[in-house]
Amino acid sequence: MLVAVTMFSFMDTAMKLLSAHYPVTQVTALRALSSLPLLCGYMLYRGAFRGILRIRWPVHLFRSLLGIAMLTSFAFGLKALSLAEAYSIFFIAPSLITALSVLVLKEKVGVGQWVAIVVGLIGVLVVLRPEGTGFLSLGGLAILGAACCYALAAIVSRVLARTDSNESMMFWYLLLMAGGGVAMSARIRVPLRAEDVWVLLALALTGFFGQLAITRAFSAGKASVVAPFEYSALAWGVAIDWLLWQTLPDGYTLLGAGIIIASGVYLVRRESVHAEAEHP
Repeated sequence: MLVAVTMFSFMDTAMKLLSAHYPVTQVTALRALSSLPLLCGYMLYRGAFRGILRIRWPVHLFRSLLGIAMLTSFAFGLKALSLAEAYSIFFIAPSLITALSVLVLKEKVGVGQWVAIVVGLIGVLVVLRPEGTGFLSLGGLAILGAACCYALAAIVSRVLARTDSNESMMFWYLLLMAGGGVAMSARIRVPLRAEDVWVLLALALTGFFGQLAITRAFSAGKASVVAPFEYSALAWGVAIDWLLWQTLPDGYTLLGAGIIIASGVYLVRRESVHAEAEHP
C-alpha cells in the first residue's frame, strides 16, 4: 500500500503539471490513454482478454462516466490547490463510501460510524476554511465533487466485482474514460509539447504500477489494516508541494486533514472499507 500511495502521489503530480498547460478534459484523456498500452501488455501476458466482451455494459458505462467526472474534477481542483490541500479534502471518500453503502447496498451502519461520517464532514469544512472564503473556492468544491464521484464509483465497483474480473474492470474503465476524455476535449485540444513526453511517461508508469500495487495490497492483507496507509499520501503531498512549488499547508489544512484521517481510520477499522474504483 505504501508503494501504491507513492506511485499515485507521483501520478497526481504529473496530472497537476499537465493541468497547467492542457484542458482538464484532455488531462483526463491523457491519464487513461497513457496507461492503456501497459495494461494491455499485462493482460496479454496473463491471458486475461478471454471473455472480455462478456460484461455488464450499462454498469461499466456508468462507472466510466463517474471516472471521467472524478478525474476531470480532480485535475481542475489541482490547478488551484496544492497537493496537500487536495488530498486533505479527498480523504473524505471513505466516509462517503460508508454512507453510500447504506443507501445503495443496504448495508448496516452503526451509530459510531455515522458519528465518524459527520466528524469527517466537519473536517472537510475546516479544510475549506470556517470563515467561508475557502468554501467558495471552485478548486475546493471540485475536489469534493471528485471525492463524491470516487465514492460512488467504489460502490459500483463492488457490484461489478460480483460478476466481472478485475482485469476487465480495469480495461473497460480506462478505455471508456479515454474515449470520453478525447470526445470532450476534441474542440479544445492543445497540441502536446515535446517537453511533456517525460511527464506523460511518468503518468503512465505510476498509474499502472500504482494500480497493480493497490490491488496486491488488498488481496494480500486485511482492508482494515491496509487501508489506513492510504493517508500517507498527505506526507507525500506536503513534500512534493515544498520541493516543486515551495508551498506548505496552513494550520486549517493540517487540522482538517487530521480530523478527516481520524474519522476515516475509525471507519476502515470498524468495517474494512475498500474502494475498488482507479486514484486520481
